[in-house]
Amino acid sequence: VCSKVMSQVGRETSRFVDKYDVTLDVCISSVLSQSKIISPQEQTGESIDVCVEDETVNYLNRPDVQKALHARLVNVRQWEVCSNGDQDSVIPLTGSRTLLHRLAKELKLNTTIPYRVWFAGQQVGGWTEAYGNILSFATVRGASHEAPFSQPKRSLVLFKSFLETRP
Repeated sequence: VCSKVMSQVGRETSRFVDKYDVTLDVCISSVLSQSKIISPQEQTGESIDVCVEDETVNYLNRPDVQKALHARLVNVRQWEVCSNGDQDSVIPLTGSRTLLHRLAKELKLNTTIPYRVWFAGQQVGGWTEAYGNILSFATVRGASHEAPFSQPKRSLVLFKSFLETRP
């Protein structure tokens, strides 16, 4: 059933919607749009490279970088990048929050900061929550899959907060 639904989503959106930023306009040639409408093609499922941030992960796992960032690694073998925006259909916000809640429950972590708004200047930058002192989550409002691309100022505020160990 899931495969059929995903196939239908692929047929209906295909190249007409940017999966990583559903609000972003995409360039569609008139020939392509006409051919898609006249004879829609079945998509066989597009593979997504989930390893695109390997360089960042490797860099952030270097001991000298962790020391320079004053990273507090408590029972953590390796730091992992995990991000998405609220305009991202590939990794939806609701899925991230569900995963976060399950992970916190599995790790037996209590909520230390309930889900709340954070600000970038006078505007809502997104929302954040934290569990224990090892797991935090924040969204960047209006961001695509790669938040710094679509919301650079808000992403910088969030990154600075991370460096200052503020959720």
